[in-house]
Amino acid sequence: MLFSCTKDQEIILRPNGTVASDRELSAGNATVFITGTSAYDTPAGWVTGDLLKRFHIGDRLYDDNRTSDQNDPVKGGLGPLYVGYSCGSCHRNAGRTYSTIDSEGGSGKNFSSILIYITRKNGGFFRQYGRVLHDQAIYGAEAEGKLHVTYEETKHQFHDGEEYTLRKPSYYITEWYADSISPDDLIIDVRIPLRHVGMGQIMSLDLDQLQELERRSNYPEYGISGKLNRIEDRHVSQIGVGGNKANHSDLTVELGFSSDLGVTNDRYPLEIGEGQSQMLGFTHYGIQISTRDMEDVDLYMYTLGVPARRNVNDPTVKRGEENFYQAKCHLCHTPTLHTRQDAPVLINGTRIPWLCRQTIHPYSDFLLHDMGPEMDSEYKAGLAMGCEWRTTPLWGIGLQQVVNGHTQFLHDGRARNFIEAIMWHGGEGAVSRELFARMSKEDRDALVTFLISL
Repeated sequence: MLFSCTKDQEIILRPNGTVASDRELSAGNATVFITGTSAYDTPAGWVTGDLLKRFHIGDRLYDDNRTSDQNDPVKGGLGPLYVGYSCGSCHRNAGRTYSTIDSEGGSGKNFSSILIYITRKNGGFFRQYGRVLHDQAIYGAEAEGKLHVTYEETKHQFHDGEEYTLRKPSYYITEWYADSISPDDLIIDVRIPLRHVGMGQIMSLDLDQLQELERRSNYPEYGISGKLNRIEDRHVSQIGVGGNKANHSDLTVELGFSSDLGVTNDRYPLEIGEGQSQMLGFTHYGIQISTRDMEDVDLYMYTLGVPARRNVNDPTVKRGEENFYQAKCHLCHTPTLHTRQDAPVLINGTRIPWLCRQTIHPYSDFLLHDMGPEMDSEYKAGLAMGCEWRTTPLWGIGLQQVVNGHTQFLHDGRARNFIEAIMWHGGEGAVSRELFARMSKEDRDALVTFLISL
């Protein structure tokens, strides 16, 4: 509940009517006190009136399954090549759908909750394929290929003797629709869906503060030195903040409809697979979703609330928070940032002034960090090398089990729980990993309890 639009006078109440503390307010005035399956899928308190109507329209467009019926002006346009049949198919409840990597061993039978990036070893693209392998197709077309994964599982020990396991994925592709590609010249980079938590705040970040973080991110004693990803978007150099590689400066709604669903739009008017011989007969349907509709999806994502922190005064949570700092996790997972002074603008010109001038707690510096050879996919994006990944925002991560029923973490879901995610930290994260490994079991468990509180 929000009492005032003037930042200095904002008072936000918990559901029991008491005043919330700053530590609980993950996203300032967009914090929501929801802990169930809709924790990621609830509008911020200031979303009312016409804004709320547009939120619900965007929510439906996000969740409704697209069909291959080209005569359906609302839900048509799926394919001919695609990955998922709606935004919500991969981002269930605005979170991360349980990946078909685990449920089906790679590509799914009717959709895949993964993105499969492919390039040549030299970074070039393959004839007949683009940067994303589309592993699904409507009737009459053929998927570009199918992904399979195998895991090598290894046992390890913490310094106190407790055992843990890690599983390292290996990928291969079969059923290439055209030219078969030799594994010797193939880079495969697999991503499971991101949680769509705090996307509006991320797009509203104070970029001057991020550049200051980049200048300060130099800790040779811990081997940490982060950098921003700078990208070219519509011929303009911009700072990237979205995606695993920080290689996006917007919410990629237009790109998602085009590449993930095969739905053409004003920004991407050509069908995915345009130029492939099998696309004959599939390339003259015109624009399949309007910019106005896509802006409602943009608005829905911008105005989602962010779950409040829970149990901030619990002794174990407080002990875990201390351990988080002792392990130097905070040097990359920056607890507190701010949003910019001016209102962000959506893809069709709507401004969202409620997102500006907020103190937020994303637990990320949004910089790229070298995570070591074990996390090196060899796939580059902008300035991001294969081993470099954007620090994952941790807000809301403790509710992923509730929202999506699993605890797959990291970009490819190789980590099955918090412990594995921490122990995969190499490169610039190696010191934190080692400090965590040297803790007692009680301190390790307390740190995990702290993460669950976020």
